[in-house]
Amino acid sequence: MLLAFHKPFDVLSQFTPENPGQRTLAEFGFPRGVWPIGRLDRDSEGLLILSDEKPLVDRLLHPRSKQPKTYFAQVEGIPEPLALQRLTDGSLTIQGHRCAPAKAHLLDPQPDIAARVPPIRVRREIPDCWISLTLIEGKNRQVRRMTAAVGHPTLRLIRMAIGSLHLHNLPQGQWREITGDDRSRLLRGR
Repeated sequence: MLLAFHKPFDVLSQFTPENPGQRTLAEFGFPRGVWPIGRLDRDSEGLLILSDEKPLVDRLLHPRSKQPKTYFAQVEGIPEPLALQRLTDGSLTIQGHRCAPAKAHLLDPQPDIAARVPPIRVRREIPDCWISLTLIEGKNRQVRRMTAAVGHPTLRLIRMAIGSLHLHNLPQGQWREITGDDRSRLLRGR
């Protein structure tokens, strides 16, 4: 079984809390025996894949699979072309790790995404905007560290796609089984 889930903000990508009162995947009615393939930080939202197929999990998580992951990041300020180039050219080094080249661009038009609860920090004098960033690696908090390194801290982060599987209109907090062509494309890495 392979499931797509739209993880809300402030939910851990695991079934047991680390501290009392934390929200976890346990509250979303998943079938028994599934676990997340990869993870999203508690303060990130978007597409999370779950499965009960151990060989499939190993295959999709292995670094040689190079599944691209696409994120929409709401960042502080409006990035200039040079900042976007630094995100894409592989010149950023974060915590001693040189980031692989990525794809990044300003979203135009800006997406119409419902406000987060609780809302993001807003400053009247500093605009914000949405950018798209596609990575083939997934270091801890990498998107946030990359945007901060080019002077545009991430205010909100939503994973929109893993490989060919897109979040589309899956409502926040809902999940669906991945079947047919979606499953085949994801497993082929296209």
